[in-house]
Amino acid sequence: MKREWDLLHTPGPTPIPPSVDRAMSQPIIGHRGQKCKDLLKELTPRLKPVFGSLENVQLLTGSGTSALEAAVVNTTAPGDKVIVVVAGAFGDRFAKLCQTYECNVHRIDVEWGKAVEVKEVEETLREHSDTKAVFVTHCETSTGVMHPVEDVAKSVHRLSQALVIVDGVSSIGGAEINMERSGIDLLVSGSQKAMMLPPGLAFAAIGERAWKVIEENDRPRFYLDLRTYDKKLTDGQTPFTPALSLMFGLEEVLNLIEEEGLEQVFERHQVMKQMTREACRALHLPLFVADEDASCTVTSIKPETFDPEKLRKIASEEFGLMLAGGQQHLKGQIFRIGHMGYTRPANVLQYISILEIVLKRLGHEFEAGAGTAAAQEAYLSVARELV
Repeated sequence: MKREWDLLHTPGPTPIPPSVDRAMSQPIIGHRGQKCKDLLKELTPRLKPVFGSLENVQLLTGSGTSALEAAVVNTTAPGDKVIVVVAGAFGDRFAKLCQTYECNVHRIDVEWGKAVEVKEVEETLREHSDTKAVFVTHCETSTGVMHPVEDVAKSVHRLSQALVIVDGVSSIGGAEINMERSGIDLLVSGSQKAMMLPPGLAFAAIGERAWKVIEENDRPRFYLDLRTYDKKLTDGQTPFTPALSLMFGLEEVLNLIEEEGLEQVFERHQVMKQMTREACRALHLPLFVADEDASCTVTSIKPETFDPEKLRKIASEEFGLMLAGGQQHLKGQIFRIGHMGYTRPANVLQYISILEIVLKRLGHEFEAGAGTAAAQEAYLSVARELV
């Protein structure tokens, strides 16, 4: 039986606001009826600012990976040369998707825990000037790195005609990103991270350059054909049965974002990042990612004095605090804290306090209360009043 008092601080799925839960419990409506058309027409313009897009954001029923796959299958053809930045499990997923769809993949392998340097992309692009697309992850969830995707996009477009395609699954709704300002051509995301919804809804924001490629691409596709989604959206419909309950929830999510203010949402995530990182320093917990590369939605710690899996086990069993472990070769080496979406600075103080108790259980040496005090000081030094 699931404990209702669990404290979910994984980097996805994330907690759901009670008002969103209530919105999702509304009676189901016909997905071809006028009520659904009205709902879609209301949601579409309100999603644009979250992505920094002037174009409509397409809604797909599927996980974030379905949006990644849609990005690949709609913009590439077999044999197309593509560059993929791989600095973690989800960059690797982008590369595997491109390989699956028979692209000629050139990987930029970056050490896990570090962000890609723009010059690395530029050098690779000069070597492969006929590249059709550059794929990069905004927040690499597996490590807690935030790549400089806007700078990458500007450089790519300065040097080539390649599309810039970005995985924003664990950043959209928590980190500022602007497609129009930077020239990102296609930006995808999922519902279960900073967008404060359960898994099952995916998003694709598509710029003018990407639409031109998509329209001219004759690669066969069906369920993930973005042309079909866009055509149906003009009629206030989706091509296939949508996740209606999640759409009800999305309406309330947008209400919450607009009530708080998008800039304040981004600021809150920066504040929680600072609180978490300063607390870790005070607790002598080695941060896996340098400050300049760190994500505002997830923090990774690589301890030297205890087993991170033991910490996760005690935190879960004793306090219901759910944290994430490492992936692939980092399994058993790091633990990850999600601080995104329906999470406030008060929640940071809560999980830091719990971590202090667990660290004492593990014999880790630090001054009692140091983490909580550091988080408080970080809040007082960087936060303005947060509603």
